[in-house]
Amino acid sequence: MNCFKKLVLGSLCLYFSLPSVAQVHPGLMMTKGNVPAIRKGVSTYPILKSSYAVVKTDADLALSQPIVVPDPADAGGGYTHEQHKKNYTHILNCGIAYQISAEKKYADYIRNILLKYAASYEQWPLHPKRKQGHQGGKIFWQSLNDFVWQVYTIQGYDLAYEAISAKDRATIEKHLFKPMMTFFTVDCKETFDKIHNHGTWDIAAVGMTGYVLNIPEYVQMAIKGSKKDGKTGYLAQVDQLFSPDGYYTEGPYYQRYALLPFVIFAKAINNYQPELRIFEYRNQLLAKAINTSLQLTYTNGVFFPINDAIKDKTYESPELVYGVDIAYADIKAQPELLDIAQKQGQVVVSDAGLKIAAALHENKTKPFVYESQWIGDGANGQDGGLGILRYGKNSDQQCLLLKAASQGMGHGHFDRLNILYYDNNVEVFPDYGSARFMNIEAKKGGDYLPENTSWAKQTIAHNTLVVDQTANFKGNWQIAQEHPAVKLFFNDQKNQQVVSAMEENAYPGVSMKRTSALIKVPALSKPLLLDIFQASSSTPHQYDLPFWYKGNLIDASFKINAYTNNLKTLGSKYGYEHIWLNAEQNVPETGGYISILNNKRFYTTHFATDSPIQVKLLSLGANDPEMNLVESKAFLLSQKQASNQVFFTITEAHGQTNPVSETTVGSKSVVSDLKVDSADAQKVLVSFKVKGKVYHYQINYQDKNNYIQLTNADDTK
Repeated sequence: MNCFKKLVLGSLCLYFSLPSVAQVHPGLMMTKGNVPAIRKGVSTYPILKSSYAVVKTDADLALSQPIVVPDPADAGGGYTHEQHKKNYTHILNCGIAYQISAEKKYADYIRNILLKYAASYEQWPLHPKRKQGHQGGKIFWQSLNDFVWQVYTIQGYDLAYEAISAKDRATIEKHLFKPMMTFFTVDCKETFDKIHNHGTWDIAAVGMTGYVLNIPEYVQMAIKGSKKDGKTGYLAQVDQLFSPDGYYTEGPYYQRYALLPFVIFAKAINNYQPELRIFEYRNQLLAKAINTSLQLTYTNGVFFPINDAIKDKTYESPELVYGVDIAYADIKAQPELLDIAQKQGQVVVSDAGLKIAAALHENKTKPFVYESQWIGDGANGQDGGLGILRYGKNSDQQCLLLKAASQGMGHGHFDRLNILYYDNNVEVFPDYGSARFMNIEAKKGGDYLPENTSWAKQTIAHNTLVVDQTANFKGNWQIAQEHPAVKLFFNDQKNQQVVSAMEENAYPGVSMKRTSALIKVPALSKPLLLDIFQASSSTPHQYDLPFWYKGNLIDASFKINAYTNNLKTLGSKYGYEHIWLNAEQNVPETGGYISILNNKRFYTTHFATDSPIQVKLLSLGANDPEMNLVESKAFLLSQKQASNQVFFTITEAHGQTNPVSETTVGSKSVVSDLKVDSADAQKVLVSFKVKGKVYHYQINYQDKNNYIQLTNADDTK
């Protein structure tokens, strides 16, 4: 469409020539040649019509109010922060409204507001409340938000471009966009060249602006990095941040967030230089990344909240609306994506959104299928990964996630071999996520709270083993980044799904292996969650294995003597200082059980070990002067001193209660007699009973072809 001609992806080389034809606008998400079809689609296809109605409502709201471009003053969630966010939304929506309605008033709004920004931008210093330890922005408290602002704004400008006079465009570009590009690439050079989601947004903003303004220099820098040597920039980001399975190393929450600049810049490259086949890069990696993002949600659409995640984020977020639309329209027309688009209930009013809307109208949808799978981490897929086990229909699915990935850079948590367990559309064994109230100014301006470091990142905050009351790698993420976990085994057979992984670097001299499985036995309608955690060392250690749970404690095999008037903390650092010890009880190696009621279903966790332990009942909230921590409860299996330790648990989902009819059925578990029969570096053998029938379960660490053996025999005792 313009001057940009050739990109050799394999060698990261980019060549340019001067324009041979006049540049055409719009050319990003919506292209000029498709505008008539999109206009027709708005009146023809229900989902496109309703999506445009939302856009037009916001655009009309913008026109009904005075244009406000305040001097930046507030942190995240504050007035000026939110006003500038509203402004870029208004700019984009007015651009779309202009193209669909052809009413110049919408383009005039974009011209007028951008002229106001152009009159002020060069006078603004760095933001007065810029985040400590982060590159400050000029419009927002962190440069990341400035990059996001431009990704949205340049789309609106592109849509209104031909309705803005050449004189006004020159003013806007000279006093706003070009100074902004200098800030993004020079003042923020470290971020621009960083292999990180902040860098991705910076790159996308610069590259998209380069295409719209017809400045090859910007595009070249965006794709190849500030030095134009290919060591940084867009392709380096794609190469280093995504595994071959499409997993983004910072985790699902940040994969969701980072996907938008990745896919929208790819869309721009494809529109302006289709010969480059950017969507074919790394075997259609971006399509894999979008599909993997969807697979990294539970069946209710909520992303697995590992690492610094804001909980309750779903695939309905704008980033995945863009991603799904582009994946279907520009990469591969997978009918399963239409199912997700239908659930999202909206499309981007664009070329891609038009294709989705038409396909939905033609009933091309197929159900999206959640799969049990191993998703590798790291550029080569060999830096550990996530094991996901699923059983049952989407309406009532059991799902287990074993996190055996790399650290996830600075946003990673110290939670090697952590598990999350879902059932009946709720969390059973949850992940805390991050300690943050996004955009709530009263809570540290919406930034991460101090408790994100002192609690949420700590190992004890997760469902995994803690050694000597310390965090993995003693809380040093740079060291942790160098030592990913190791996949041992994965099997997704329907009735015996297994994932097993090992961690040998988190604690010096301690080897940890965890094998988790969803095992279907004939006597039960739902699989059992079987979990074996083995720790081995040449010296004694304290081993603590917490299970943070949702719901109410209903029953236990031991008498609970809770402390009623003298609570004390579980420890003094590494997150232990935030935990109240509510009760503790010594139990023999034969173990016991704890029953929880959650969403009208019972969950009984049976446990056995190879030596006597303590069971501790915990709640979160100690040393929390500003009441920042979210209510959480756990039971902890604790061994005060052992060299080698096996924790064997089985969680059974059973029964139900109906508060309306006041009925309860199946409240008692039918699992019993857990036992660790033997354990060494080569094998672990355990046994248990279900309705009196004995089952033997063996892990063969050295035999990949016969890794798991499950056998049963009639109980003859």
